[in-house]
Amino acid sequence: MKGGGLAEDYLRRAGVRLAALEVLFDAESWADVVRESQEIVELTLKGLLRSCGIDPPRVHDVSGVLLAERNRLPGGLHCEAEWLAHVSRQMRKDRELAFYGAEDLLPGDFYSRVDARNARDRARRVVALVDPHVSGSGFA
Repeated sequence: MKGGGLAEDYLRRAGVRLAALEVLFDAESWADVVRESQEIVELTLKGLLRSCGIDPPRVHDVSGVLLAERNRLPGGLHCEAEWLAHVSRQMRKDRELAFYGAEDLLPGDFYSRVDARNARDRARRVVALVDPHVSGSGFA
């Protein structure tokens, strides 16, 4: 696969961030778990695209590219493309809200343990699905 160096770096960094999620989760910093999970998914999916010779767009949601280029993904991920795109799209929606909040919404009050657990579980699964096809680093 092409783009191995940068793609592998993305997956390595996503793996390190997975470990950091546990610190945030244990501290009950739910909004930070949601935000960091989104970044893990973004890095992982951009690493996947790079490993397939696709220059990922400089946006936070790569769902459109994943679906448009589904046939260029490793065979084991063809059937997961819809789910990966769904996760990218859904987690993008929480990116800014989880970090900045809004005048009428405090991220620390808005996000719950369930939100954080769901985001963390999605991030873990995305890395587990993608890592063997990009680097096999064993972070999953």
